[in-house]
Amino acid sequence: MQKIILLVTSLTIPMWFARAQAPTTQHANTRFEQLGPTLPTPNTFRTASGAPGKDYFQNRADYDIKATLDDTNQKLTASETITYHNNSTDALPYLWLQLDQNLFRPDVISRTSQTGGINAERGASLQQLTANTSLAEKDYGQKITSVRDQSGKALKYTINQTMMRIDLPTPVAPGKSVTFSVDWNFKIVDAKSVGARSGFEYFPKDGNYIYEMAQWFPRLCAYNDVNGWQNKQFLGRGEFTLIFGNYKVAITAPNDHVVGATGELQNPAQVLTATQQKRLTEAKNRGDKAGENPILVVTQAEAEAAEKGKATGTKTWVYKADNVRDFAFASSRKFIWDALQPTVEGKRVWAMSLYPKEANPLWGQYSTRLIAHTLRSYSRRTFAYPYPVAYSVHGPVGGMEYPMMSFNGARPEADGTYSEGTKNFLISVVIHEVGHNYFPMIVNSDERQWSWMDEGLNSFLEGLACLEWDANFPAHGIDPQYIVPYMQLDSTQQVPIMSSSDNIPGNTFGPNAYTKPATALNILRETVMGRELFDYAFKEYSRRWAFKSPEPADFFRTLEDASGVDLDWFWKGWFYTVQPVDQSLVKVDWYQANSQNPEITKAEARAAAQRRLNTISKQRDALSKDETVVSQDSTMRDFYNQYDPYAVTDEDRKKYQAYVASLSAEERLLAEAGTNFYTLSLQNKGGLPMPVIIRMEFEDGTDSVARFPAEIWRFNDVSIKKVIATPKKVKQWTLDPFYEIADINTEDNSFPPVARPTRFQLFKQQGRGSSASNPMQQQRQQAPARQGTGRN
Repeated sequence: MQKIILLVTSLTIPMWFARAQAPTTQHANTRFEQLGPTLPTPNTFRTASGAPGKDYFQNRADYDIKATLDDTNQKLTASETITYHNNSTDALPYLWLQLDQNLFRPDVISRTSQTGGINAERGASLQQLTANTSLAEKDYGQKITSVRDQSGKALKYTINQTMMRIDLPTPVAPGKSVTFSVDWNFKIVDAKSVGARSGFEYFPKDGNYIYEMAQWFPRLCAYNDVNGWQNKQFLGRGEFTLIFGNYKVAITAPNDHVVGATGELQNPAQVLTATQQKRLTEAKNRGDKAGENPILVVTQAEAEAAEKGKATGTKTWVYKADNVRDFAFASSRKFIWDALQPTVEGKRVWAMSLYPKEANPLWGQYSTRLIAHTLRSYSRRTFAYPYPVAYSVHGPVGGMEYPMMSFNGARPEADGTYSEGTKNFLISVVIHEVGHNYFPMIVNSDERQWSWMDEGLNSFLEGLACLEWDANFPAHGIDPQYIVPYMQLDSTQQVPIMSSSDNIPGNTFGPNAYTKPATALNILRETVMGRELFDYAFKEYSRRWAFKSPEPADFFRTLEDASGVDLDWFWKGWFYTVQPVDQSLVKVDWYQANSQNPEITKAEARAAAQRRLNTISKQRDALSKDETVVSQDSTMRDFYNQYDPYAVTDEDRKKYQAYVASLSAEERLLAEAGTNFYTLSLQNKGGLPMPVIIRMEFEDGTDSVARFPAEIWRFNDVSIKKVIATPKKVKQWTLDPFYEIADINTEDNSFPPVARPTRFQLFKQQGRGSSASNPMQQQRQQAPARQGTGRN
């Protein structure tokens, strides 16, 4: 509807403008109040700016470990000497250690199955369900055979499921250290069968194993200013809260195994052949020219020969790693080994992959190059990668991360072909797991409590790195459109992102801990803050908390502190509630300023009158107008039969000139420009306030986008009116035109409403099959002679 507004005085313009923008109901709402009372009170450990305070501390643990891998019985036997440094201001009468392998003990299995099951968020096959049941019948779990002090005297200890408390004869005083040793052994689980984060995979065709060993040694829990001891039980979902230290680890494995581990190999001359050492030197000297492929340190032919030979005897690989929070290793005679040494932020870093022949050709082409790409991409956005190496290992674990070491899935078919989905999974999983070196291996968040602080932040950076790898990569994990189905769920089926890891339902763990926080960060970067402000603030957070242990409040406060943007409303909506984004464009009212120019106003009045008189009766009566009395008898006509009320007179022109003379220059411009004023009636139906982005399509075929910050909802978070002025007439309005705020219902985002067809499928229409999932295989089957086997 067009509404004509008469401009009378200069005072009328701002008053009318204010009335048009006023909310229907004004009331203060808490969505834009500060998070202050919700967040922990700042103190000398963690400041109000989000930075570590002057009294911030973290304890350390240094490890000297000797381990022997029994390839015949799939067993690990080990001993460790630990030096624990108490940097807190508290005397500690006992120490807590994690025994993660106890997750597979019968009593712990019973407890985890009662509280949701092992790795329930990943799903479970019949094989896994059967395997989990049979675990209780096997003698799994860490067998502690000795706990002694530095002098060799036995220490009292208590095992509570996946935790062990060591009682000290004398508390460790602030600033002091204590040294003790632990001996243990355990049977290694079949990782693929039970869906474990580490273990072995058996290859029946050649009778060999791949071992991916993690969570394998008793390791210190974290003690900090927030929780004291973080000794929550390991239930399989909430991952690991750990502290930094220096590691020296000697791994004794079969003589023909290739072993990769956290840290740098200390004795290459004792465990590598002269040829392998020469190849490593060649990889180091080659550099990182664009498109350079890695050097094969162990070729596929050599790995296949080792599979068949199965040499006897053992050798010991010694690795050293400084300032890491954990240690993992992989071992197998099946391993092909390739290496590249790219430059990352001015420093040469080893990128290495270990994988069996079953992973080729996919892994040989992509894995190590993906490592190099990930290190470069993440380092630009956070800090320079500080470690000397990063591994990607293919085996039974689909995706898991440790310092300098990642276990990754994605295996091609037996004929060497693979689907696009398999390729894309490899790209994303390698980037994701190698990216975990930054979060949480260096920015050392509490994974047992807050999965989103490492998974969400890492998934966000993964999405950016995937797009830097391939602009057409389906980076759905950060695309707002793809979180919509989750946010459309009933509120009873969701929990806030700010939920403890073990309290998130298994079927929503992925969206809650990974994609929702990753999407939220992408929206912050693209829509709320802008790339420049966000990138600076995110890098500042990464820099502040590198090699330290941040909490959620430290992240929230740092991003605001470094950007100067108030984001409390955003943290509240996205992280503390399950409300969705659902904006609606209810209607648009169109206003025009009346210029009072008689040439315009009378022409408009004439046209309006003609439209009103153009009824069906008038159209039919016009056919007989010459038969009327007035038409046939001229004496029945007078002045008004000749009068044109819409003709412009000299008096009209004089009045208009006087009116224009009374206006200010600003008012005169507004009156003469013919500006269109549109009042948009908007509703926030979902509850979560977000910026309003509106696209205007004009009658002349051009368009424009107007953006309003989320604070537009500050005084009324339910419904508002917003005035937009434009010299062009708008024919179509569209909310969120670029799908950037995760609006869960776009059907009411257009005005006038845009009709969309409801799709239906013909009964006899041919359905989609799964045969098209691997076009590479289809083509190879059609032309086997040309394509070959694909193995190399």
